[in-house]
Amino acid sequence: MINSASQYPFYGPEIKCPHCRQMIPALTLTDSYLCTRHGAFEVSLDTRDLVHVQSGRHWRQWEGEWYRQHTHPDGIRFEIHEALDRLYTEGYRATRVIIAERYRSLVKSYLEYSTPWRGQVDSSSPRLYGLPVAFSPSSTEVPQWEVINFDLEKEPGVPNNYRYLKFFE
Repeated sequence: MINSASQYPFYGPEIKCPHCRQMIPALTLTDSYLCTRHGAFEVSLDTRDLVHVQSGRHWRQWEGEWYRQHTHPDGIRFEIHEALDRLYTEGYRATRVIIAERYRSLVKSYLEYSTPWRGQVDSSSPRLYGLPVAFSPSSTEVPQWEVINFDLEKEPGVPNNYRYLKFFE
């Protein structure tokens, strides 16, 4: 007798598409899922990453959500920018960006460092879109940071600094 679970890829008979969040079926006896809008996704047996066949983009799952794994700084910067826009439309402002440590070398050339202006305190911490940036603890200390790309600290209200709402500076 064949175990029905062994007929499906690692994540089971269906998953949410990482792009459109619609439920997509697994292709039985393969390691693939098929979205009618975005095409095929395969599960990498080594890493358990979900790989979009057409583009080669990788996603990892944490607590039921898919997180794209970036290889280029523009990808992570664009994702942070989109999250800032969502916060703004929900009535919040970001106060700090925490980026996964694994992206430090990828984004370091895009971080802004300011020198103190007359009467201001030295703000030597890096900034992105005008917001202070911190890097996460290592993923060995906090496992979610091996998957999650960034987190935004937020508070209710309209942003004081609208710089991050402009994508092209």
